[in-house]
Amino acid sequence: MTRYELLTLLVGKAHANGFPFRKWYVSRLGLPWTSGEDAIATLCEQRRYYALLFSHEFAHAFWKPGEPITFQVPSQSFQRRMADGTIGTVIRKPYTRRSARTDAWKYHLREMASAEEPLRYMRRYLNIEEEFDEA
Repeated sequence: MTRYELLTLLVGKAHANGFPFRKWYVSRLGLPWTSGEDAIATLCEQRRYYALLFSHEFAHAFWKPGEPITFQVPSQSFQRRMADGTIGTVIRKPYTRRSARTDAWKYHLREMASAEEPLRYMRRYLNIEEEFDEA
């Protein structure tokens, strides 16, 4: 999946939840509006998608308050002290998690800011099978 396709899905989901993409694009970026496809292409080419991802309006619409969110938690492995005193490796399988917090968008903005790749973080909430391709 390309960056353009991923941003199209992200904007589509936020727009379905009430995000005014055209108004945001013109007011926040100060660029003239030609079409949605051109706007997303501009965000991709000029790496302005960070302004979109970290926008409070976008985050509030994408993670709609009170709406149940379903996402995949990846597999994890870590070291811990076992009951008998030895150090063991704990391996957790990937699983699906659901959440329905009213201020989830604030939490996700904080998590996305600390993530290495914000687009990969956002991809988890689209429930798609295809892997993200940076090209």
